[in-house]
Amino acid sequence: MSQHFALIWNVKPGTEEKVVEIFGNYESPDPVIKDEDGNAVGKLLSTQVFMKDNTVVRVMELDGEFRHAAAHLGKQPQIQEIERALDPLLETPRDMSTPEGARQFFMSTAMRCLVARKSD
Repeated sequence: MSQHFALIWNVKPGTEEKVVEIFGNYESPDPVIKDEDGNAVGKLLSTQVFMKDNTVVRVMELDGEFRHAAAHLGKQPQIQEIERALDPLLETPRDMSTPEGARQFFMSTAMRCLVARKSD
């Protein structure tokens, strides 16, 4: 059964078009979620990114545990590239250079999924 996770953050006002450009050039990461030993433990099923004014929401649908997905995605070159491009645009600075910094960002921006429905 798939799960949905979302992250929310604000970019500096006036940088919205740059954010659109960054996500417009975004390449998909490897969808197979692997643990630290390289074993497949899940799959990234979909990603959506929304923006209203200077608020950005990234929604992910995945099979597997979020902690594995976060660790896997953090190692993906496509994700590292987009995060580096976004860093100077964020209202609240973050440190994605360490596992603890990334964990702190995920914990402070994570949104709880209340409803996720699919038709058969």
